[in-house]
Amino acid sequence: MFSKACEYGIRASIYIAQQSLLDRKVNLKEISEAIESPTAYTSKILQKLSRNSLINTDKGPTGGFSIDRVKLEKVKLSSIVFAIDGENIYHSCGLGLKKCNEKMPCPVHNQFKLIREELKKMSDSTTIKSLALDFEKGLTFLKR
Repeated sequence: MFSKACEYGIRASIYIAQQSLLDRKVNLKEISEAIESPTAYTSKILQKLSRNSLINTDKGPTGGFSIDRVKLEKVKLSSIVFAIDGENIYHSCGLGLKKCNEKMPCPVHNQFKLIREELKKMSDSTTIKSLALDFEKGLTFLKR
């Protein structure tokens, strides 16, 4: 359901959050290796996240990417999705049809509507910190 850019953005945010919990800033190469994403593509995604104030980027020898501890509590998964994919994922047709709507539904419209609603609820209620903590505990993973 998420675009490839959004998948990488979520994975990168989780990794950065987990490292931020350890008071570490991470560089682009480390992030791209940790989430198995091409470096140039990861850079563009991180720029979007930074422009949307979801992650911090500091230049120089002690620089890198991080997320403030206060922000870790507030940043929801939906913020990352919105920064990269926008709101379209919560409204688009499951079959990719442009004219699909309540009055003219595609064959999977009603079932897909329920999935989109659940996805929205989940992403609105999930913090990046909770995902990072699960990763840190070894309950989840970021590589294939």
